[in-house]
Amino acid sequence: MKQPKILIVKTGDTFADLIGSFGDFEDWIRQGLGVGEDQVRVVNAPAFEPLPEPGTFSGAVIAGSHAMVTQNLDWSLALEVWLTPVVTAGVPVLGICYGHQLLAKALGGKVDFHPDGLEIGTTPISLTADALSDPLLHGLPPVFNAHTCHSQTVLTLPPGAVILAENPHEPLHAFRLGRAAWGVQFHPEYTPDIMAGYIRNMSPVIQALGKDPERVQAQVTDTPEAGQVLARFADFCSHGHIAP
Repeated sequence: MKQPKILIVKTGDTFADLIGSFGDFEDWIRQGLGVGEDQVRVVNAPAFEPLPEPGTFSGAVIAGSHAMVTQNLDWSLALEVWLTPVVTAGVPVLGICYGHQLLAKALGGKVDFHPDGLEIGTTPISLTADALSDPLLHGLPPVFNAHTCHSQTVLTLPPGAVILAENPHEPLHAFRLGRAAWGVQFHPEYTPDIMAGYIRNMSPVIQALGKDPERVQAQVTDTPEAGQVLARFADFCSHGHIAP
């Protein structure tokens, strides 16, 4: 029997110059999953493409977006409604950045602008004690580098959620809800070139916050451990666990 596809829920587009060089969010996610184009199905949520029923896909990745969860856009609210039965059914879900925040809000958490403003660039992420036995994150180094770019944050986790990763700026960089739903605020799908492109495009915003874009750019480095999260998720979708 053919393995069901992994669903990638597209929640917007990246900067035009990055699309020209590297593709869009769904391309980065598929590459991070380590699967072929025939092994994923992309659904464009802002275009109101129909979202499939649980049981018709092996797992779902909710992508990042330049939109804000607090805008409560019609397509985003519809995605929230869809997420609840998917998580309840035990279908593996991975929310990235916007997807992380949307997952939390859909299941009863609170999302708003981060009180300390934008986090952007490559930064160390620390795992919590609960991550040591987490099906997705166990075995990763206790501290690893990850690419970040977000102005909003999960202020309050959904009931029963477990914090898995943090750093001084962001206390909720990753969480798990139930056995198979995860949110990561950092970007496992970014490469150093993509991260550099975000810093370049957002230099005026970075400067307005009193930060030096060149200094942020100089700290960009490879993030192989963070990148493992997507490949591990693909493995979990196929086997229900991470292969040793």
